[in-house]
Amino acid sequence: MIIYHHGAAFEPFVTRLGTAFIAKASILETDGHLTSLGDLGVFASEESAFKFAVYSATAFIEGDDLPVPPLQVCAL
Repeated sequence: MIIYHHGAAFEPFVTRLGTAFIAKASILETDGHLTSLGDLGVFASEESAFKFAVYSATAFIEGDDLPVPPLQVCAL
């Protein structure tokens, strides 16, 4: 789903990792520049991950600091 905020389009999405859900988002700015925010955090529910992706994308577009996720993905 593409969402518009302050002239920029963004797409929040969620991927599954075992029993967890990873929040992600991509931003398409008015000049055509695409920015991926990458893995934003790990969540227990798909809904929570999606809401965090939306919150992170809007913060990025507004120039605010990105929120801190409750958990982060780390490679072992």
